[in-house]
Amino acid sequence: MAIQQVEVSKTSQIPSSLSEESTTYLAVREISSYRCGDVDVGGGLQTSSNQLFTKADVESMPRYVSPVHPAIFPHLTMILLGIGVFFTAWFFVYEVTATKKTRAVMKELVISIVAATFMSFGLLFLLLWVGIYV
Repeated sequence: MAIQQVEVSKTSQIPSSLSEESTTYLAVREISSYRCGDVDVGGGLQTSSNQLFTKADVESMPRYVSPVHPAIFPHLTMILLGIGVFFTAWFFVYEVTATKKTRAVMKELVISIVAATFMSFGLLFLLLWVGIYV
């Protein structure tokens, strides 16, 4: 696959002879050169560590695969949020029913930390489930 190198200024139009794929590459290159202080990077993409990648190099790289399959995001969300709500309710009931003499600070901390951990991971998978990739 040949990479076309076309000079495009910030205000000019992209020639119609370019395919959609090369137009995308051109837009990425323009953004990359803009971020690098308008330095010509020789037809490739320049990263912050001054490495030079061409489109062929990027296509030959292995694709990133998530350690958690996206199909189980809804299940993880419901399970983790359910456990978090359980511990939150337990903490609330403990705080309401305990007197000053029967309260234990360590028990309060453990229950609240467990509840917060499960709720936060549940929220993370909820965001991933609806397409907000954080």
